[in-house]
Amino acid sequence: MRYILAVPMKAFFDVLEQLYRKVLLGATLENENRDYIFYLNPSSLDQDCSTAPSSECPNPHGVQDKHQPSSANLATISVVPVCLKKHSPICSAREVMLLQLTVIKVMITRILSVETDFRAKEKYRDIIKILLKSSDIDSKLTCMFQNSDKLLSHMAAKCLALLLYFQLREKITFSNSWIAFCQKNLSEYPENEKAVYCLWTLTVIIKEIFKDTCSQKTEILKQFLTPFDTIFEVFYNSLFSQHFESCQDTSKIINSLMCSLELLELLIASRIHLKLHFTCQRILFLKPSCVLDIITWPVQAFVKRKFIIFIKKCLLWKVGEDLFRGSSPVVMPPDHHLDVDILALADAVLRAVDLGLLRTLSVHGKPPCFGGDEIQPTCERVPGPDHVILRAASLLIIKSVEIKFQSCASANEMKVDLQSFMCELLTFLKPHLQPSLQSHNPCEWISKVFIEQDDDMLEAAKASLGIYLKLTSQCKATESSTQEKEMWNHHTHEYGYNPHCIFLFLLKNIGFDSSVLLDFLISSETCFLEYFVRYLKLLQKDWTHFFTICKYFDVTESKDGINICGCGSSRVQDGSRNQTELSPSAAPGSPRSAHASISWASNVSSGSLSHLVISKETHATLQADSLPPLRASQNLVNYDSSDDSEAEGTDQHSANSKQTSLHQEAMKKSQDPFGTGTDKKQLRLEPQSRPLVPKQSNSPFSADCDRVPDNFSEVGISYTTLKCFEELQGAIYRLQKKNLFPYNATALLKLLKHIEAIYNESMNTVKQ
Repeated sequence: MRYILAVPMKAFFDVLEQLYRKVLLGATLENENRDYIFYLNPSSLDQDCSTAPSSECPNPHGVQDKHQPSSANLATISVVPVCLKKHSPICSAREVMLLQLTVIKVMITRILSVETDFRAKEKYRDIIKILLKSSDIDSKLTCMFQNSDKLLSHMAAKCLALLLYFQLREKITFSNSWIAFCQKNLSEYPENEKAVYCLWTLTVIIKEIFKDTCSQKTEILKQFLTPFDTIFEVFYNSLFSQHFESCQDTSKIINSLMCSLELLELLIASRIHLKLHFTCQRILFLKPSCVLDIITWPVQAFVKRKFIIFIKKCLLWKVGEDLFRGSSPVVMPPDHHLDVDILALADAVLRAVDLGLLRTLSVHGKPPCFGGDEIQPTCERVPGPDHVILRAASLLIIKSVEIKFQSCASANEMKVDLQSFMCELLTFLKPHLQPSLQSHNPCEWISKVFIEQDDDMLEAAKASLGIYLKLTSQCKATESSTQEKEMWNHHTHEYGYNPHCIFLFLLKNIGFDSSVLLDFLISSETCFLEYFVRYLKLLQKDWTHFFTICKYFDVTESKDGINICGCGSSRVQDGSRNQTELSPSAAPGSPRSAHASISWASNVSSGSLSHLVISKETHATLQADSLPPLRASQNLVNYDSSDDSEAEGTDQHSANSKQTSLHQEAMKKSQDPFGTGTDKKQLRLEPQSRPLVPKQSNSPFSADCDRVPDNFSEVGISYTTLKCFEELQGAIYRLQKKNLFPYNATALLKLLKHIEAIYNESMNTVKQ
C-alpha cells in the first residue's frame, strides 16, 4: 500500500496564507506560475480520509509529482513521506481547502476588477488559465457540493461559479463534465437533490455577468444560457407540478423553490435589460399558472410573500432593477415581444382572481418584522393581517387590470371587467382595513393599504389613473349619453378608482406638505414624476369635476370638525374621518334633492344618482362649467429625465423611466423649500421676473395664512391643494435656478402655473 507524499500541512498552510495576503492587496507575484499552481490545486480529501490508500483517495495536489515549487522565496519546504494526518485545527485539511478556494476566488475577483494593476492582473490570469488546463478542477469542486460541511460546500460552489465566469470572459470552452453534471441533475429533479447546487451556481454566474462593467454582457449571457435553455424548462415543469401536501420533507421543496425563484428573477431581468429571448427567460410568461399556484399552497407565509412580490415586480418591469441600477438606460426602448409576455402574465393573474385566488389567499399569521417573524416571549404580538401580502396582492390586481385594458378596445367590456375585479379586491380588503371601507369613500383604499409603502402607493395610484384615462377616452369615442357618463362617474367612486379622490387622499396623507412632494419628485425610487405629470394634465382638462369633489370633501370635513386651512402650509390633521353621508359622484350642475344622508356608493342597483343640498354660493361655483379652459401647453414635459412620459401614451415601457438622484446639496436646500428662515418677502417667487399668476387675476395666495378669505370656497381643500402647489413651485424654482434640481423642470412648472391660473379664473368668475 502506497501513501501520498505531501508537504507538511503547517508549512503548506503558511504559504497559502502568504499568497492570500498578496493577492488580497493586488500585489504582483514574482515566482513561476507553476509554483502557485502547486498550492492552489484543491484537494478532494476530508479530515477523515487521512489514512486512506492512494487508490481510494485522489491526489490532494494533482501536479505535485510533476512539479515541485522551486523558489525559496515562495517557501522553504522539505518534502517528507508523511500522510495527511490530523493536525491542529488551524492547519487541518479542511482549513487548507477553504483557504485554497478563498485564494482562487480573490484572484478571479482581482482579475475582474478595474483597480488591479495590469501586470498583476496578467499574472493572475495566467495562473488561473494554467490551473484550468492542468487539472480537472470542475469535477473536484462539484464533488464538494454535497459535503456535509456546509461552509466547504458553499465555498466550492462560489469558487466554481467564478471559474466558469472567468472562462466565459476569456472565451474558454466549458468542460463537458460541468455541462453534463447540470443537465443530468436538473432533468432528474425531484429524485436528484443535486439540482439545488446547479441552480445556485447558475445564479451566481448570472449575477457576475450583471455586475461586470464590460460591454459584451449580452454575448456572454447568450453563450452561457445556450446549453441550459431546454433543460431548465424540464426542471421548471417538474418543480411546480409537485404536490406539496404529499411531500414528507417540505423543507427540500421550499429550498428548491427559493433557489429557483432567485434564478427565475435573474433570467427575467436579463430578458428586460439585455434583450435576449431564450425559452428559459420566457418560461414564467409561457406558463404563469405554475407560479401562481404556489400562492395557494399551504406553505409558510414568507414563501407566498416572495412569490407575490416577484410577480408584482414582473408586472412593474422592476425585476433586477437593483442589479442594473446606474448601468441601464433611463428609458427602456420598446419591446413588443416583452409587452406580449407581460400581457399574458396579467391575464393569468386576472384569471386566477376570477377562479377565487383572493378568496383562498390567507393574510393571517405572523406578520413580517425586521430581522424575522419571531418576537421575544416577553413581548406582545400586535394582531393584524400581513400587510406585505395585502399590498402586493392589491397592486398585483390593479396593475394587471391596467395592462389588460391597454390592449382592450371595448368600453363596455372594460367596465364589466373593472367592476368585477375591483369588487373582488375591495371585498378582499374590507375585513383587514380599519375603519372599514364600507363606511368610507372606497377611493381611500389606496391610501389605507399602502400607507407604509410610498413606492407601491404611487404605482397603484398611477395604475388607477391609467385605467381611468383609458376608460375616459373610450367613453368619449363611443359618445355616451349624459346619463351614462353620470353613472360611470358614480362607478369611479363606488369601485375606488376616481383619480381626484385618490390624489386628494394622497395629499391628506402627507398633510398637504409640499416638501414631501418635492422629495417624491427628486427621488428615483418612485414613479411620482410620471404620475404627477399625467394627473396635472388630467386636472387642467377636468377642473370642474375636481372642484366638485373638493366641495364634498369640504362638507365632510366640516361635519367632522376638522380644520383643513390652518396656518403655515395649510396642513390637514390626519384624524379619523366619516364620509358615509356624502356622494361626490353626481355630475356638476345636476339637480340635487334635499337629502344628504346617502352613502358614497348607494343606490347603485337602481341606477339613481346621489343628491346633496348645497348653498347658493357653492351651487354657483359648481355651475362654472362654461369657464373657457386655458389652452394646454403643448409638449409639456421637456425633461431630460423629467418626462419621456407623454402622458397619454400607455406603453408599458414608459413606466420604466428613471429619475436621476439629486446630490446632497439639493437635499439640504430642499429642507427649507419655503424659505422659512429668510425674510417674508422671499416667501414669494420673484414676482417681477416670474409671476405665478396673470397680473389681472387676484391670487388667493397673496393673503396671509392667518386671515381667512371672505369667500368660503377659498378656504376649502381646493385652496389648500393650490397652496401646496404654489409652495412646490417655489421650491422647484429655487433649486432649478441654482442648478440643483436633477432635471429640467420648466415644463412641470408651466403645468403647475397653468393649474393655478385655472383656479384663479374660477374664483374670479364665482365672485362676479
